[in-house]
Amino acid sequence: MPRLSQWIIRTAFLYLLLGFTVGALLLWHKGAPLHPALWGWLPAHIEFLLFGWIVQLTMGVAFWILPRYWQKERRGKEGAVKIAFVLLNVGIWLVVAYSVFQASRTFLLVGRVAEIGAAVFFASHAWGRTLSREGA
Repeated sequence: MPRLSQWIIRTAFLYLLLGFTVGALLLWHKGAPLHPALWGWLPAHIEFLLFGWIVQLTMGVAFWILPRYWQKERRGKEGAVKIAFVLLNVGIWLVVAYSVFQASRTFLLVGRVAEIGAAVFFASHAWGRTLSREGA
């Protein structure tokens, strides 16, 4: 498994841990109220599990599993995947900052744009690796 794929997947597991921890606190709060502000963490719980866990795990596995053996570079140019990894994580934390800490709406906008940018960079890398040998 490539080193970059390992980093992406490990980060995804960290988000799974964060998402489950926040989710457990939210469930505990339903039974025995802890603090009213805890419900403000529901969007972060969703963000951690949806984008941090599912999307990031998918990116890590896709980077690992989509090789083109007839290329000189087995994994293609990793720069786009590195940029996608950084953009996705920055986007997640900007959206969490907006939703949990009531930051400016600019945080939400920039965070979502960063997440979309991550998808575009990753797709630009993976696109050439999903074509057949004939190029169709």
